[in-house]
Amino acid sequence: MPRLDYFAPGVYVEEVDRGSRPIEGVSTNIAGFIGFTEDVRGDAELFKPMLVTSWNEYLEYYAKQGSDGFTDFDAYLPFAVNGWFLNGGGRCWVASIGTKLPGSQPPPPEETALKLRTTGNRPSLSFALKPAEGDDDGGAEGRINVSVTESQPRPPESPEAEPPANTGEFFKVIISRNGEILEEYDNLSMNPQVEAQLGAYAVTALQESQFVTVADLETPGQPLSRRPANGTYEVSPPPVVSTPDRFPRDVQGVRDDRTGMQGIFEIDEVTMITFPDLMRAYQNGILDLDQVHGIMEAMVSMCENTAPNRMVVLDPPPCKGGGAPVSPTQVKPQHIAQWLSAFNRRSQFAALYYPWIKVPNPRNGGRPILIPPAGHMLGVWCRTDETRGVYKAPANDTPRGVIGLAYETNLREQELLNPLGINCIRTFPNRGIRIWGARTLVEPDNVQWRYISVRRLMSYIEKSVELGTQWVVFEPNDQDLWARVTRTVSNFLERLWREGALFGASAAEAFYVKCDSSINTHETMMLGRLYIEVGVCPVRPAEFVIFRFSQWSPNQ
Repeated sequence: MPRLDYFAPGVYVEEVDRGSRPIEGVSTNIAGFIGFTEDVRGDAELFKPMLVTSWNEYLEYYAKQGSDGFTDFDAYLPFAVNGWFLNGGGRCWVASIGTKLPGSQPPPPEETALKLRTTGNRPSLSFALKPAEGDDDGGAEGRINVSVTESQPRPPESPEAEPPANTGEFFKVIISRNGEILEEYDNLSMNPQVEAQLGAYAVTALQESQFVTVADLETPGQPLSRRPANGTYEVSPPPVVSTPDRFPRDVQGVRDDRTGMQGIFEIDEVTMITFPDLMRAYQNGILDLDQVHGIMEAMVSMCENTAPNRMVVLDPPPCKGGGAPVSPTQVKPQHIAQWLSAFNRRSQFAALYYPWIKVPNPRNGGRPILIPPAGHMLGVWCRTDETRGVYKAPANDTPRGVIGLAYETNLREQELLNPLGINCIRTFPNRGIRIWGARTLVEPDNVQWRYISVRRLMSYIEKSVELGTQWVVFEPNDQDLWARVTRTVSNFLERLWREGALFGASAAEAFYVKCDSSINTHETMMLGRLYIEVGVCPVRPAEFVIFRFSQWSPNQ
């Protein structure tokens, strides 16, 4: 801003901002997952979204120590998150809705206790939380840390006495929570007959603890070989098992508490969402089909209302026309068409893939299990964004980690599903498994928003321009500002056109930016408003490739 107060003669240097500010594209490949996990530990909390950047980090938050991260009741969320990372997914947010199916019997305390092992990987001690009065939340507040460190026998009372020999069997236990030390127990041994002047039997000493109960796993051997290995371990409360009646409310969550689905939708950077364990709840009779439809409708509506840059990928339920759940292998294309007609919810912010996919199940010796495809599909979306761009349709690509399909769809059957917006996953000879569809669930006659890539490209442009023009707010609303805004947006769109995201032989054919007195009148300026009109021509996928052949004679 030039100065207006020049009083003394001289030379003045001023910095004037004349250039346009570049718009940086927003991230479009961050997913949100909702479902069951094996555990909830560390900084993660039940029902609250947690940022996860790798499969190893997922194991830190949502798997038991030393576990593979999958569950004994075959929850679909771990498979979906694993498929996300296998297919090139980066950051994602995970909201755990429980570690057990609603209505199931809670495991006995000895099963959920922390089991410490020796350096030779043999059982040593087990730690379990003591139930506190009035503590019924079972959440992360009850978690404590148990640290095992080196120790030595007690020194003799007399300074002149010779100290006892350190056999290496003694250790120290420190109980803490959130970095605050709660209790310490020193000179512990795994020998029940340890001499009192040397130390204390670990189980006997820890009986005085106000926070944990301890049991000796009674592995045979000498005290040194039975000593727990040094390290810091987390003792978790027993899992909270929700009731089937309360489960839909837990899934919905509370917006102010940032829990459940509401919590995922409060994360601004999430651009794609899926709920794989909605199908697990349906298959196990926790939810009926109408309840499934209600949750699907809620997710679609929140994508439409909260932000224009989010899409939800729905999974087809394993049913035949609204009846009881069946095996995914029994769900034929006509059943999915009938189900979608009964669900009757259309939106450009939703997508659907069929059939279910077959992946290895580590909890069953690597034998295959059929799971909903959404997690793997979102990974392909992310990979396509990074390798080609958001304008490239995430189709005609191979989903990694998939070894088979629940049903082999042929061309005639896809001719039934594709016009309805159901994207097929098919197997082709010598080409493997391919994603053979790129449509949204918009109304079939709404061709403008038919393709996933077009919807996501427009969302990318809209959100990038919105965030990249925040500097305009409260600037003087005059012709100079109009020109600067026009240059800023035009430069961003021209860069997209040169990358191939917009269609046109020239930039003028690919987009236009209008910000002048024809749309910014005196009345609108008096109201403090600045209008910028932007039109773009997105590229669309070549879904149907038609060659026209005819006989040709050079003499004609």
